[in-house]
Amino acid sequence: MADERMILTKEGKNKLYEEYRHLIDVDRPEVIEALKAARAQGDLSENADYDAARDRQAQIEARITEIEHIFDTAAVVDDSGKENSGKKIHMGNFVKFKDLSDGSIVTVKIASTVEADPLATPAIVSDKSALGTTLLGAQVGDIKSVNSDDPYEIEILSASNEE
Repeated sequence: MADERMILTKEGKNKLYEEYRHLIDVDRPEVIEALKAARAQGDLSENADYDAARDRQAQIEARITEIEHIFDTAAVVDDSGKENSGKKIHMGNFVKFKDLSDGSIVTVKIASTVEADPLATPAIVSDKSALGTTLLGAQVGDIKSVNSDDPYEIEILSASNEE
């Protein structure tokens, strides 16, 4: 099965790159030093420090490999300079909408699955989520139904590149 091409915003790519450099320049050397120190303690068969350092090394290397795969396969969207007056909502937009079921006003940013962070303020929703797929391509003023486990309707109030 072929991987579906992931889409990143420029900001998301930059954050991933910062994480990648930190893993390579800081975390990897630290874990190598921890392994050296643990080896110097002698018997590795019952050495908790060695086991912990090996586990940490495996996590770091796995994340480095994952980020490299994302960079190899992802497309970066240029979301700078696009205005949304009368145009369709796209990746990287901050979208304000009214939840018609309870009248609450919500602002979210649309990004890739890698960038998604529902606990951020404002929440960053994935373009693959029920809300993200509903918002992408919609326009300010549209009333849309979000096809989630518990469907609800929203009215799109604004969309822009800035919060």
